[in-house]
Amino acid sequence: MAEKTLEDLFYETLKDIYYAERKILKALPKMARGAQDQKLKQAFEQHRDETEGQVERLQQVFELIGKRPRAKTCPAIDGILEEGEEILEEFKGAPALDAGLLAAAQAVEHYEISRYGTLRTWASQLGLKEAVTLLDQTLAEESKTDESLTKLAETAVNTAAQKKKAA
Repeated sequence: MAEKTLEDLFYETLKDIYYAERKILKALPKMARGAQDQKLKQAFEQHRDETEGQVERLQQVFELIGKRPRAKTCPAIDGILEEGEEILEEFKGAPALDAGLLAAAQAVEHYEISRYGTLRTWASQLGLKEAVTLLDQTLAEESKTDESLTKLAETAVNTAAQKKKAA
C-alpha cells in the first residue's frame, strides 16, 4: 500500500468540504423558511447565495490539482445539519426557534472555518498559490457570516427567545 501524503490528505479533505457545502446548500432554504426573524431569514438566504460561489471555488481547486470534483460523505456535517432539523421540528412556532436555528448555523460555520483554514494552510505548504487565494476568499466569507450571526444573536434573536408566547 502506498504511503499517504499531504497531497492525499488535502484531496480527501477537499472532497469532505465539497460534500458539506452541497448539503448546506440544500439545508439553507429550509432554515430560511423556518426562521421567524426577518433578518435571520435574510442571513440564511444571503449565505445560500455565497455558498453557491463557494462550491464553484471548490470546483476550481479540484481543477487546479487535476482532479474531478467529487464529494465524500462527511458524517460531521450530516450530524450538525441533523441537529438543525431537530430544532426546526421541536421548536416550531416557539420563541426560542430562531436562537436554536442561529446556533445550529454557527455550528456549521465553525466547522467550515476549521476546514477552510486547514485546507488553506495545506495548500500553502503544497505550493498551490491559486488554491490558497480561492480558499482564503471562502474562509473570509465564512468568518464574516459567523460574525454577522453573532451580532444578530446578541442584538435581537436571543432576547426574542426569552419572551413568552402570548396565550
